[in-house]
Amino acid sequence: HGCSFDAKAGEVLGIAGLVGSGRTELARLIFGADSKTSGTVTLDGRELTIGGPRDAMDAGIAYLTEDRKGLGLFLDLTINENINIGVIGKDAGRGGILNFAAAKERATRAIKSLSIRTLSASINVGALSGGNQQKALIARLLETKPRVIIFDEPTRGVDVGAKSEIYRIIDELAQSGIAIVVISSDLPEIIGIADRVLVMREGLIAGEVHASPDHPISQEAVMAFSTGSASKVA
Repeated sequence: HGCSFDAKAGEVLGIAGLVGSGRTELARLIFGADSKTSGTVTLDGRELTIGGPRDAMDAGIAYLTEDRKGLGLFLDLTINENINIGVIGKDAGRGGILNFAAAKERATRAIKSLSIRTLSASINVGALSGGNQQKALIARLLETKPRVIIFDEPTRGVDVGAKSEIYRIIDELAQSGIAIVVISSDLPEIIGIADRVLVMREGLIAGEVHASPDHPISQEAVMAFSTGSASKVA
């Protein structure tokens, strides 16, 4: 309800709020994973028709689910297959014959680019650590060449080293001109990576917190909006 906002190319927009505030629900509506009853999604001034996730992906919107094992990865498939499954149509030749060499090259390139620690792309993705699983899922999203990426709890269940690498990936993606939206329950995390933060409460955007050279985003300002004790902008 009342959740209109803009995400700009090249920025990292954070979305914070208490559990149950509606952050993930909002992301799923934008991505078409859940059906909307009203509202519009516009990219580069063009209103999109999104009837489901495939429409969003084709339009240039990617969504990293907060539940990588249940909703993101195919744990019993290889790293290669997980990275390529979203763009498998590109490798289909006449008669539906797949170009396995192209898929292998794509996976090898992604493993190197995102520093996925594995001995081989043919290892099942379920055998990887949490951080490397997350990077494999990010690699799949990047193969769709998105203009906007929504990261929902991007470092949940990963170790400190993997967190730093994911922050680096997010920063590099923003610098490349992609609009990044990060949903996180970790206040130090979202304050550390976001250029500005929207705060949700009870299904509404309760306020927005900006950073400036003299006043960085503070946890106190975010919590004030989360609990309903602040004005609209801080």
